Amino acid sequence: MTSGAIRAGIGGWTFDAWNETFYPPEVKKKDQLDYAASQLRTIEINGTYYRGQKPETFAKWAAATPDGFVFAVKGNRFVTNRRVLAEAGESMAKFFATGVTELGDRLGPILWQFAPTKKFDPDDFRAFLEMLPREQDGITLRHAVEVRHESFQVPEFVALARSQGIAIVGALHETYPAIWDVTADFAYIRLQTGSDDIETCYGGNELSAWVERLRQWSQGSPPDDLPLIAPGAPAATRPRNVFAYLISSGKSRAPAGAMALQRLVDA
Repeated sequence: MTSGAIRAGIGGWTFDAWNETFYPPEVKKKDQLDYAASQLRTIEINGTYYRGQKPETFAKWAAATPDGFVFAVKGNRFVTNRRVLAEAGESMAKFFATGVTELGDRLGPILWQFAPTKKFDPDDFRAFLEMLPREQDGITLRHAVEVRHESFQVPEFVALARSQGIAIVGALHETYPAIWDVTADFAYIRLQTGSDDIETCYGGNELSAWVERLRQWSQGSPPDDLPLIAPGAPAATRPRNVFAYLISSGKSRAPAGAMALQRLVDA
């Protein structure tokens, strides 16, 4: 059966606990990205959310990773943390001027994360999605949005994102709403309920369940056991690349969990 690529990864590559649970003692801090990229197929860059970077920094990150490795890049907070999203044009332009495309073929989806207090305003959110550039410097840009307010759990939002080809992040979280509808030619999943007490962040049964879901997305079908907001308007059935990140809870074990997940989906 034809399927897209499945990549499992983590958020960032510097975290003190990983010096004990992930990085060998001989790996110096300056070489941590090189090592992490040798063990994982994708990493979500979180630093771009908080501050601007430089083109040479993106180029250095790309050079530290092997062929086939892909970064997801979190969009800057000054773009998304505003009352009127339609007024984000200047901040968005500044973000893309920092040199994101220096990642070249290592550039995966760009993640736009919204505050839990941000409610769904159809007209304003449409303006934001239409503002997102689809190409820069000859590189196709893919976008995903992570919304965290229950007002987005409506078919209208799913239809809007799908009409723009923008992925809605499927987020497994203790409190934030989950939207599992596929709206783009890729799927973006963030698993945020792991445990530091479990060596692989999630237990064996949970990992096995996510392996099956990721495979179903990659083959073009929605997982059987995850509810859809718009079940009457399913996504087109076609192979899709899938990006899955172990984030937040259980962070000290996230690398081991991502590697375990990758081994299982590749088996």
